[in-house]
Amino acid sequence: MTTAKIRQTAGMRQRVSVITLGVRELDQARRFYEALGWETGASPDDDVVFFQAGDMVLALWDRAKLAEDSCVEDAPGWGGVTPALCLGSRAEVDAVTEEARAAGATIGREPDETFWGGYSSVFIDPEGHPWEIAHNPHWTLTADGGVRLP
Repeated sequence: MTTAKIRQTAGMRQRVSVITLGVRELDQARRFYEALGWETGASPDDDVVFFQAGDMVLALWDRAKLAEDSCVEDAPGWGGVTPALCLGSRAEVDAVTEEARAAGATIGREPDETFWGGYSSVFIDPEGHPWEIAHNPHWTLTADGGVRLP
């Protein structure tokens, strides 16, 4: 077996499968993402809410339980994670930013030109998780919304 084959079949793959956001108010967080148009198969009494997001999953779970399960202290402040949604145009960035605003997000940065040659905004969900909404003209988007680096 070649080295390339070994890398494909064993070890840490170069992808993200799940992003779990630790939330204090699960019902409120769920309602926010559903107001953005995201769909879940979770029942109202489930303690974790999963959303299919292309080839990956976004999960919402109790913040204290996530901290314990992740073997970290639940300290106040930003957790150092900012998910991003890459879109095909500036107009799409504008539209998604407005959808987030209507769903109850705080807009941290209005859509504008970026230092890296793209166009983006940042919204913050009701639990304080920031999301970047971006159009990067240097990257290719696949038909199903995947991102391909140049």
